[in-house]
Amino acid sequence: MPIGDTAVIRSRRVVLPDGERPADVLVQGGRIEQIAAHGSLLAGDRHLTDLGDTVLLPGLVDTHVHVNEPGRTEWEGFATATRAAAAGGVTTIIDMPLNSVPPTTTVDGLEAKRKTAEGQAWVDLGFWGGAVPGNTGDLEPLHRAGVFGFKSFLAPSGVDEFPHLATAQDLESVLAEQARIGALAIIHAEDPAVLDAAPQVPGTHYRDFLNSRPDDAEAAAVAHLLDTARRTGARVHILHVSSAAVLPLLRQARADGVRVTAETCPHYLTLAAEEVPDGDTAFKCCPPIRDESNRDLLWQALADGEFIAVVSDHSPSTPDLKLLRRHGGSGDFAAAWGGIASLQLGLPAIWTEARRRGHDLTDVVRWMSSGPASLVGLTGTKGAIAVGNDADLVAFDPDAEFAVHAEELHHKNPVTPYAGRTLTGVVRTTWLRGRVVDTDAEPFGRQITRS
Repeated sequence: MPIGDTAVIRSRRVVLPDGERPADVLVQGGRIEQIAAHGSLLAGDRHLTDLGDTVLLPGLVDTHVHVNEPGRTEWEGFATATRAAAAGGVTTIIDMPLNSVPPTTTVDGLEAKRKTAEGQAWVDLGFWGGAVPGNTGDLEPLHRAGVFGFKSFLAPSGVDEFPHLATAQDLESVLAEQARIGALAIIHAEDPAVLDAAPQVPGTHYRDFLNSRPDDAEAAAVAHLLDTARRTGARVHILHVSSAAVLPLLRQARADGVRVTAETCPHYLTLAAEEVPDGDTAFKCCPPIRDESNRDLLWQALADGEFIAVVSDHSPSTPDLKLLRRHGGSGDFAAAWGGIASLQLGLPAIWTEARRRGHDLTDVVRWMSSGPASLVGLTGTKGAIAVGNDADLVAFDPDAEFAVHAEELHHKNPVTPYAGRTLTGVVRTTWLRGRVVDTDAEPFGRQITRS
């Protein structure tokens, strides 16, 4: 359906902000014009798509994606990442500022990203900025240029061009500046001193790698961050929480009036340390996938509303950097690149586990669509099937199963810890602003900015 045409999308299962019910959704000019009773909108000159019992969801919003282009396009790129997103029901991504060269720590770096991405996006695309030592003066220009906030690391990032905030003064400076300009600070929180003190045992045993990134590293970093946020008044968001040890700290900070939110990721909610095969470095990420008992606590926190979002932290690399045994690598967890490739699989991975635990698709939409949209200020445009919003929609079959074959994914490199798993839930169609996304046709995703 071309933009500007009028269409009706009908389903007996439409997930709306107030719950799931049968409905007709009228789309006009790329936006949702009306939500009406099921069967009440006559087709006439409108194109009618009747999904029957296939569920109609709002497009997912993934605010944590490493596209890596320009500079490391062999890891991932805008074309492959956004095709994977569309195939997985994700209609908006916000790209992280590191792993590309140059990083998005200056306006020039942002413009390099934008220029490279032009004409390559199958979904809508925004950008984070980066806050690193020495670039405090760049934050306000980047914020005015439309980045959604600023990412920082409290431990080494893994790439030299994006240094971490190594001192308390570094963190104080960037948070104070972000409080001044009204920006959102998003933080990778692990404490380098705790990491340095932990046993560092190279090799193929996953338990050794897990011991090298203990829960205390997350808890100590979050405690330090929250103390600094209290002093500066900054709004902070804790990225990819893997350890339930941070949850009491977040609860107390909120009770104290600190403006703090947190996210977790599909791999922390669907995978567990006990099931990671030795030498299978596709499972390596930082912070790490922890034990099953910890996973249960994360699910309870999610059910209780303690996480604003579940997002992918899609952080792929080439097979050689992952040191995968099946590609001739050593399987050494200590030396392999740390990152999970899952952008196309987040929705079925979460739905598979959520349904097993008694959750419904309304919960999944809150975690993966409306929650991330609210984090970055896109409520009213993205994240919900609501009048006035972009007609970013997904036809989702919640009962269909499929086996994951990494080589069939749109990700640039066939590396994912979900390979060989059977997941439940298949994306049948994705619409972006009312148009069906065809990953074999020309892309029409737009670059979006902070409002």
